[in-house]
Amino acid sequence: MPVPIPRQRAIPAAEGGQAGTTPEGGGTGASDHDTAGGARSADRGLADRGLAGGSHAEGGPAEGGHGDGLGDGLAANGTDSGVRGGVGSGSGGGSGSGASSGIGGGGTGSGGGTGSSANGATDGGTGGGPGGSPDGATDHSPRIGAGSGIALTLLVIEDDPTGSLRLPELLDSAGRPIRIRTARNLTEAERLLTDDVHCILLDLALPGRTPASGPEDTDRGATDPDELAVLRHVLRLAPRHAVLALTASGDAEIGAQAVRVGAQDYLLREELDGRLLSRAIRYAVERKRADAAQRQLSESRLRAQENARLERGLLPTPLLDGSPLRFAARYRPGRSRALLGGDFYDTVRTPDGSVHVMIGDVCGHGPDEAALGVELRIAWRALTFAGLCGDELLSTLQKVLEHERADEEIFATLCTVDIAPDGRRAGLCLAGHPSPLIARPGRPAELLPYDDGGPALGLLPRARWPRRQVELGGSWSLMLYTDGLIEGRIGQGNQRLGQDGMVEMVRRKIAAGLGGDELLAAAVNEAQELNGGDLTDDVAVLLLDRTR
Repeated sequence: MPVPIPRQRAIPAAEGGQAGTTPEGGGTGASDHDTAGGARSADRGLADRGLAGGSHAEGGPAEGGHGDGLGDGLAANGTDSGVRGGVGSGSGGGSGSGASSGIGGGGTGSGGGTGSSANGATDGGTGGGPGGSPDGATDHSPRIGAGSGIALTLLVIEDDPTGSLRLPELLDSAGRPIRIRTARNLTEAERLLTDDVHCILLDLALPGRTPASGPEDTDRGATDPDELAVLRHVLRLAPRHAVLALTASGDAEIGAQAVRVGAQDYLLREELDGRLLSRAIRYAVERKRADAAQRQLSESRLRAQENARLERGLLPTPLLDGSPLRFAARYRPGRSRALLGGDFYDTVRTPDGSVHVMIGDVCGHGPDEAALGVELRIAWRALTFAGLCGDELLSTLQKVLEHERADEEIFATLCTVDIAPDGRRAGLCLAGHPSPLIARPGRPAELLPYDDGGPALGLLPRARWPRRQVELGGSWSLMLYTDGLIEGRIGQGNQRLGQDGMVEMVRRKIAAGLGGDELLAAAVNEAQELNGGDLTDDVAVLLLDRTR
């Protein structure tokens, strides 16, 4: 059966180096070459290959032969005349002479139609049927083969004036014909390299000529002595396409080098046949897809490792050796990001017996925000061990943030609690962060005072953060959290859980006998359920317990 030849750009006769000849039958014959610059000449005959098996005519007018075919457009003498003929039904419109006659299949009744556009474009058809666009417009859309899937498209880049490279009929794994385009040089190849091209067959004998970058290069032809220079250029031009290298049998070593450089495979010109080339094309396309999938998988694993390292920096192991306090923490990423957010916390015990706890949140999401959160956490730990607290510590952290943030609009909220060695009192500092919740035996859970907190870090250059003394009592549970917990919605409306709703929720959990990790897990799960799904923002919650 004749092989479909993909439509490409309309090639004027003057540009293509040929003129359409007058048909002998009911259609105008024109070359059906799929090149950007036009067919190289009438004696080339098969510039757009993929014929079903007819031989290149040596006899008829302008080597096109005379195809007196009926509806299907097959030339009677087996030449490549009438490749496109007979898209419509009925007799007529199947003959024509001329160089590589490609009767456009115009016409649904007898008599056919004009088989080419007025300017000699490929795949034309202006007669009374769907033979093609009257102006020979380019068709870049992928063809859908029988059944399902898209037929493969092969771009051949070679410049052989003798026309010795004859490609047989090529079929994909589903039996659909593989479409073939031909380019004589890299400039034409770049124009023909559309998204529907799946594989490139590159003749390594193509002159090693790359685009000139200046007058000096133009004068000397910009010839590259590297035998694989053309291949390297094609790989840069088409990084997502499979590439097959074509070489002579005496240049097998160059073919192997081409694979090492980046081609999917190499073929020997003298051994080409339809089955071998079809299989090589399918293999190259699938190997390219597999390579791309493996690369994406490797990149995903690398990002996951980087995120894991950032997470360890954001959510460290507390340093509470020697302290009677019990520590629990819970972190859950939100759905609004693909990377880590900027939630961070830390807890340390200093040599004097005091326990210092901190939780913070850098605005935004992504690796930059997460890295900034890690820096702030590490700085807080170092400054705490150095004896700083309250306003002095937060002022220093603000300087760190101002120097390390990528944008002046980046800020961070922070809550610090410094618990005295006896565990009964604490100093509280709030920098734009929600106040902690405290639960004590015999009393309902409530928020610690937050009336005199300071602004978030990074908002005001000379801000101050007062340190408020609070009484904790003998036994207590102190819960610190980020705003992701309280910003979840309640039901389908716009109402948020808020701090009041969180307090009521925690009271119910404590009344049910929950504490420690169970309390945190239950609180986060209920906030998520009330939200109707994953919370938008990240949630970090930590809990310190003291019992007498």
